[in-house]
Amino acid sequence: MSLPDGVDRREFGGEASLATRGDPVYGEATDGEWRRWNPHRSKLGAMLELGMDTGLAGGETVLYLGAAAGTTVSHVADFAGPTYAVEFAPRPASDLLDAAEPRENLFPLLKDAREPETYAHIVEPVDVVVQDVATRGQALVARRNGLFLEGDGRLLLAIKARSEDVTREPGDVFDDVLDELREDYEVLETERLSPFHEDHLGVVARPKPE
Repeated sequence: MSLPDGVDRREFGGEASLATRGDPVYGEATDGEWRRWNPHRSKLGAMLELGMDTGLAGGETVLYLGAAAGTTVSHVADFAGPTYAVEFAPRPASDLLDAAEPRENLFPLLKDAREPETYAHIVEPVDVVVQDVATRGQALVARRNGLFLEGDGRLLLAIKARSEDVTREPGDVFDDVLDELREDYEVLETERLSPFHEDHLGVVARPKPE
């Protein structure tokens, strides 16, 4: 699988890793203008490291749900086009603002990803929705935010089993979330994100034709 334009594999301390060009955000290793994209701290980074076919080429318009302090979305903004970053909690959103300050294409939104109508007047149609939210109803969040996704676009989702139901087997949780997701999406690829993230499933999907 080829990497998106603007993402490279570089050596940091003798270890090869994904990297993007941009100002560091979370204390990651750097090599000149390149910054290490740590897959242990990024579900999308883990998806790329595991060779999942995300469809990312570079330059896409992106809606990122669950941006937190900006760890992953800052890497996305390093190689993507306009990048809308939705985060609900005020404390990480403050750090997200710092990550966005040197990135003119990164637009933080202090909003709830479960309520896309509250930012529908701001977000344009996008090529990619990246979802990394720690909440119940992750399939519903993806379905609601599908309104922003172009017909040939991609949903890149990290399902967190323990956020859905900590008492059930992760595999059963994944099956249920995927069943609901398939009401609006065609699932193209799934893969467990081990060893980078336990009890997480990476999903690549696209909207079903209307």
